[in-house]
Amino acid sequence: MYKLQFLVCLFSVVLLSSLVALVAAQGSRNKTSKWQTLKGDSPLVIARGGFSGIFPDSGSYAYLLAVQLSLPDVVVWCDVQLTKDGVGICFPDLRLENGSNIDIYFKNGRKTYPVNGVPTPGWFSVDFSLNDLEPVNLIQRIYSRTRYFDDTRQQILTVEEVVNFAKPPGLWLNVQYAAFFSQHNLTMRTFIISVSRRVVVNYISSPEPHTSVVSDAHKAGLQVFASTFVNDGDLPYNYSYDPVAEYLNYVDNGDFSVDGVLSDFPLTPSEAIDCFSHIGKNETEQVQLLVISSEGASGDYPGCTDKAYSKAISDGVDVLDCPVQMTNDGIPFCLGSIKPQGSIKKRTNVDETNFSNLATSNPDLNIDSGIYTYNLTWSQIQRTLRPAIYNPFANYSLFRNTKARNDGNFMQLSDFLAIASNASSVSGVLISIENAAYLAEKQGLGVTDAVLDALSKAGYNNQSAKKIMIKSSDSAVLKKFKSSSDYELVYMVDEDISDITNSTISGIKNFASSAFVTTLTSVVPKLQAFGFSVYVQNFSNESVSQPWDFFSDPYVEINTHFSVMGINGVVTDFPATAAKYTRNRCLGYKDIPTYMSPVSPGDLISLMTKQSMPPALAPNPILSENDVVEPPLPPRHGEASNHEHWQ
Repeated sequence: MYKLQFLVCLFSVVLLSSLVALVAAQGSRNKTSKWQTLKGDSPLVIARGGFSGIFPDSGSYAYLLAVQLSLPDVVVWCDVQLTKDGVGICFPDLRLENGSNIDIYFKNGRKTYPVNGVPTPGWFSVDFSLNDLEPVNLIQRIYSRTRYFDDTRQQILTVEEVVNFAKPPGLWLNVQYAAFFSQHNLTMRTFIISVSRRVVVNYISSPEPHTSVVSDAHKAGLQVFASTFVNDGDLPYNYSYDPVAEYLNYVDNGDFSVDGVLSDFPLTPSEAIDCFSHIGKNETEQVQLLVISSEGASGDYPGCTDKAYSKAISDGVDVLDCPVQMTNDGIPFCLGSIKPQGSIKKRTNVDETNFSNLATSNPDLNIDSGIYTYNLTWSQIQRTLRPAIYNPFANYSLFRNTKARNDGNFMQLSDFLAIASNASSVSGVLISIENAAYLAEKQGLGVTDAVLDALSKAGYNNQSAKKIMIKSSDSAVLKKFKSSSDYELVYMVDEDISDITNSTISGIKNFASSAFVTTLTSVVPKLQAFGFSVYVQNFSNESVSQPWDFFSDPYVEINTHFSVMGINGVVTDFPATAAKYTRNRCLGYKDIPTYMSPVSPGDLISLMTKQSMPPALAPNPILSENDVVEPPLPPRHGEASNHEHWQ
C-alpha cells in the first residue's frame, strides 16, 4: 500500500473552490465501461513536473513532451516556490540545488532555515529574485536517470511561462511549504489568487492528504489521486516490473478507481487508461506478433520450471521454449544458457551445496569458473539442487521476485513437451540447442539425438496442431534437423551486427527458415525479403532493459520494434506484457495516439549539447558467410564415425 499517498485536491488546507474546474474534455477514447471514479469519467493523468522521468523536472522540454505524448486532457503538475520578490516558480524541491546548478552561480548563497522545525541547509528561492535566477539552469535531480540534458539550456520557469509555453490542457499547482514562505513574509494564498486572474488553475493541492480509502473518500464527495508513480524505480514484484500493470491496479481493479494518477512518465498512464483498461485475456488481438517465452515466465519464477511454464501459459504465451541441457547420464532437460559462468551457478542453489567444489574453468566454452549440468546425473540434480530465479540486472540492484526465488521444479524435456501438448492455448514449442559439438566430442553426449528421440516419443512427429521450432547458432545442428524432420529451423544471430550480405542470407537459407536477432538494425527487412520470419530477443520489463529513448516503458519498446521494423515475434521473460500489447485497443484506432506511436531512436539526441552526448560506439560488424558456416557435428566421444571429413 506504499503507493497510496493520496492527494485530495482542494479540500484540506487550501480550499479555493472558485479556482477549481474539471477539465471538460475527456481524453480517453475508452468508452467500454463506466469508470469507478467519483464522477464516472476516465482517470486523469497528472504529469509531475512534466515528463520528468526523461528531462529535468519542471523544465520546458519536460512540460512540452508531457503535453505531446499524453492523453488530450493531461494535467501538468507544478510544485510552486516563491522568490523573494513574490513570483511563483515551478520547481520540484524547496532547496534549489536539488534540480538546478544554482550552487555554481551563487557559491555563497547557501543558507540554513528551519523547515517544519528542522534546521535545513541549502539554496532557497526566498533569497533570490526572479532576475537573479535567470542564468540558473535546470538539471536532472535523480541520479539514476540520464544527465545528458543537463547542459541543454533550460531556465527556471514561472507558472505563467509554463502555461504560455506548453499550453497544457490543465494545470495543477502543488503548495507544499506555505508555512515556510509565510516565515519570510511571502503569502502563498496571495500568489494563488493573483495568478488565477491571469491563467486557469484547474487543481490546487497541499501535502496533508486525507487518509481514508478511496471508496470512503468518494462517498464524502472527494476526488482521490494516487502519487509516486515512476517507470524506472522498484515496482512490487506482483506487477512483474510492468508499469502499466501497476496503473491498472489503481484504475481498473474492479473495486475502485482513483480519480487520477501522478506520474513522472505521463505517457505510460495515458496508454494504461486508453489502451489497456477493461481488456480481458480473451480480447481480440489487434496485431499478429508471436509471443515466445524465454525460459517460461522467467521474470516471475525460476526459469524452465513447472511454475515458470504454467505462468507463461496463463499469461497468454504463443510459443513455449525449452533451452536443452544434458545430464551426465544423457537426460535432456530444460535449463537456461550455459553462459555466463555455467548454467547451474546462475540458475540453481548449487553454491549452497556440496557440489560447489566442482567449479572448474572451461576454455572450450570460454567460461572462467562454472559448474556444468554434464557433471551431474539427473538423480543428483533432482535430489540436491533447487531452481533459483535468474537476475540479469543484479549489477543494477534490480532483483526479481525474491519470494519465489526457489519455487518450482526442474523439468525433463519429455515433461516439458507434455505440458505444452496439453495446453490448448499454446501454438508451438521452441527448443534451443547450443554447444552440441562440444558435448558430443568432449563429453560423449548427443544432444541432437536426444531431442529428436524425445520429440518422437512425445508424438510431435505425428501431429500438426503444434508448431515445432528448433533454434541454434550452430548451422550444423540445424542441418541435422533439416535432414531428419520438417520443423521450423531458426538460426540464432548471437552477436550484435550492423548489416548482413545477401550471400550470407542465401547461405543461411540452406539450413534455416527463420532467424533470431538481438539488435534493431537493417538486417530485419533484409532477412524478411528472403522469406525469413524474424524474432527479436530478449525483452525484459526491468527499466534498465529499455534505453531511455523508449521512456523506460516496455510497451513502447515492443511497439517500436513491431511498428518500425515489422518483426514477426518477440522473445520475452514476461509473456504477459507482450501478450497484453497485442490486444491493446489503441492499435485498432483509425488514428493511433501519440502514446502508442513508435519512437524514432536517436530523436532526443538533437536536444543535447555536443559536450553532453554519449561517446560514439564502435560500429558493429557485418555478418559474413564465414560467420555462419560450421563444420558437421562430430561423433560422440567413443562412437564410430562416418564423418571422416570432420577436422
